[in-house]
This record gives sequence, structure tokens and C-alpha cells, in this order.
Amino acid sequence: MSSPLTDKDFLKVLDADVEKIYADQYKSLPLIIDKFFTRIKTSKASLEYSSVGGVPDPEAFNGVVQYQSVSPGYDTKITPIEYAGGIGIQRRLIDTDQHDVIEGRSKGLATAANRKMNKIGHEVFIHHDSAAFTFLDSEEGVALCSNSHLTKSGVSTSTGFDNLSTLAFDAVNLEAVRIQGVGLKDDIGERFQTNFDTIVHGTNLSEAVWEVMKSEGKVDEMTNNLNFQRGRWKSIELPLLDDYDTNDFYIIDSNAMKDSLKWIDSVPLEFHATVDFDSFMRKYIDYFVVGWGFTDWRWIIGSSVS
Repeated sequence: MSSPLTDKDFLKVLDADVEKIYADQYKSLPLIIDKFFTRIKTSKASLEYSSVGGVPDPEAFNGVVQYQSVSPGYDTKITPIEYAGGIGIQRRLIDTDQHDVIEGRSKGLATAANRKMNKIGHEVFIHHDSAAFTFLDSEEGVALCSNSHLTKSGVSTSTGFDNLSTLAFDAVNLEAVRIQGVGLKDDIGERFQTNFDTIVHGTNLSEAVWEVMKSEGKVDEMTNNLNFQRGRWKSIELPLLDDYDTNDFYIIDSNAMKDSLKWIDSVPLEFHATVDFDSFMRKYIDYFVVGWGFTDWRWIIGSSVS
């Protein structure tokens, strides 16, 4: 435990003449976990996922059924990590607190714990182009968004296996990224149906995204052409993304995302309190064990804008 709060540090708070006390005046950003992940509650130390490859097209029947060869997919393993925080409050500080603020600091543990889980949930987008995973052991070994995705089937990965872009957001580039998403292929090189329906972005891009989504005509053009993107997209603004990059954006297939993104609640957030017998120090702690990972990458195109 780090240094406890003392009355020396909070003289102004303890002063009865203080007219108004502001505690936790800034609300935390809303949790995004349920919006993006499938949540799984389990006490297991880790969860492993195995995938099976696609089935090739049937062949012409010549009197004998030709049985198709199916390649295995890549395995993934998600191992949750323990997190804990605590705060100690001096007994005398609580006794002389005339505004019920100091003991309320214990409630701040919930705010801090949820804020930490929210930051972990944002890692999906913040570290979309990194293969240095916190919780995930990926057999494929590449980033969620990569131009180097692999397959065990032996098919060419020269096209349809790239879900990483470097294009800055505008109407023209959004369509280029959408076409990139439509062109994704499964592990045997076959096209499949995608439905990229949502743009994820930080606050910095909110105005530009809104204009592309809502304009009746083509954005910034003095023509009579209609806006192809109008009514095609939903958007999700994540202000926290701007702390890491103000220009990156992502398009996602929201249904496929829920199938692929897993959030593991090994130990849901819990709180404990006790009193130290020798010092009368009140101690409050929070504890949770969580982790996340993905089982497939074909639900997202990430644009890392330099």
C-alpha cells in the first residue's frame, strides 16, 4: 500500500468553513465492454479456442462422392490477469471530516476500477496493429489488423487477407476501406458475406464522420450527385482513442465482432473493507480478474494513419 491519506493532506477538506466540497465531480467515461464484446463468466485460469477451416466446393459427381479436405484454423488462448487497488484512511481523519468526503474516497475505488476495465476494453482499437498481446496467446502470431494474415490451407494470401489500412478519413477513403472489407476471404480463399456497418472513431473525427454519414450530396462537392454513404453507417465515438491517436478509425461488422471478441470475467469486480487493529486505519480494496481476446480478425478494418 502506498502512503495513506492524512489530516495534514486534507486540512482544507476538514475545515468546517469550507463552503462546498467537490468530490468525484468528473464522471467516468461509459463502459464499452458490453457494446463490443461477448462477456463470458468463468473461474477457469484460461480459455482456449480452436477453429475449423472452410469446406471447399463440391465436385462433379461421377458415381463416387469426393470427400473434401478441411484444414484446421488457428488456436487462441485467453488468460485473464488479476487487478487490485486499495486506499487507507486515517481513523482521526474520518472522525473529524465534517463533509463526509474522506470516507467517500472509498467509493472512488469503483470509479477507478471501472476506468481501468474501460481502458483494457479500448485496447482492441488502441493496439489494433500490434501483435504484443496482454491476454492473448495467438497461434497465428500477427496483429488483429494486419497485412500479413496467414492460413494453414496453403491458399495464396496475396489478396483478401489484409485488414489494415493507412488511409485518412474522408468520404473517398471510407469507400476504399469498405471495398477492402468486402474483399476479405476465408481460410480457403473464398469470398464470404460481410456487413461492415459501423464506424468507430475518436472525438477528433466526429464532425467529419457525421458529415459523411448524413450529407445528402457528396461531401465538399458542388455537384448534384447523391452521397453513396448516406444511411449506410452507424458510428461509435470513443473519446479515449484521442489520447493515443486522433486520426485512426475503424470500420466493423458488428454482428461478426460479437462472435469474435471475447471478454472474460474470471472474477467480477468485488470490494472488501477492514480496519487495521493496531492503527485503526480503515482499508478498502477492489479486486477483479479479467482478460480479452479475439478468435477471428475478419470483422474489422483498422486504418493506422501516419
